[in-house]
Amino acid sequence: MATEDIRRTLPAYPTLRSATIAAVRRMPMPASNADINREVADKLGLSHEQRTALHSPRSRQTELAYRVAWARTALRVAGAIEDAGRALWRITEEGHEIDPATIERRWASHLKSRKETRNGAAADRRDKGGSDEIDVDWKEMLLARVRRIDPLAFEHLATRLLEAAGFREVQVLGRAGDGGLDGVGIYRPTLISFPVYFQCKRYAGAVGAGAVRDFRGAMQGRGEHGMLITAGTFTAAAIKEAGRDGATTIDLIDGLDLCDLLRDHGLGVRTTKRVVVDFDVDETYFDRLEEQVS
Repeated sequence: MATEDIRRTLPAYPTLRSATIAAVRRMPMPASNADINREVADKLGLSHEQRTALHSPRSRQTELAYRVAWARTALRVAGAIEDAGRALWRITEEGHEIDPATIERRWASHLKSRKETRNGAAADRRDKGGSDEIDVDWKEMLLARVRRIDPLAFEHLATRLLEAAGFREVQVLGRAGDGGLDGVGIYRPTLISFPVYFQCKRYAGAVGAGAVRDFRGAMQGRGEHGMLITAGTFTAAAIKEAGRDGATTIDLIDGLDLCDLLRDHGLGVRTTKRVVVDFDVDETYFDRLEEQVS
């Protein structure tokens, strides 16, 4: 049977989400991605071909691993599991009792909420024949992967992104006396060049106005251009503070912006073309990144 035909025999996403929470309940914690994938495959009685079919011809990731990663994302959003470290997961107290219908309802609500914050992008994508769930899910998986890398690796990821965007002499700082500044690069939009300092917030939560003020204070006397990069979000107060009149403007890049930029510059994201254009996380990119900075 052809690989594409084998992929079509895999269970639907609701079935995978239900099987994943059932598998996690039986496993010792914390559980790794690989162990969860294997437990789900065993529970569903999948064949060797179904377990090993690749997500795409260029991918090292199996289709099953790719889809179970989506299932884990949905379970995390539903509050059934939580991140326990690099590629490790732990079931929550609620996860022991939550029913599949509640998981599906919370996941659907999450997708709807994310669409509503995309400023019409979801509608444009549907007009072009795209899939909302695919688009949101690859970003959820990418952000989950980014949040698991070492903080220093996240800073180096930021330098590579800025270099790809045209910045010169980008470097990670972090030395004594740097005042909490993570890095700096030279930007030259026209004939004039100037330094841009950046600070990285790898965590998943919301960055508040205090972090923006602290970053601005660390930049005082060094430069007039700053960039705050997070794998999470920014509060409304942080956005207002970043653009406050009379103060040094701080450009904000949140998790969704970061996903788009990494995709656009081919950093840790591969483009896979089937019936529609899809994206998946390049796990080996982040593994190499961590190895290089360790």
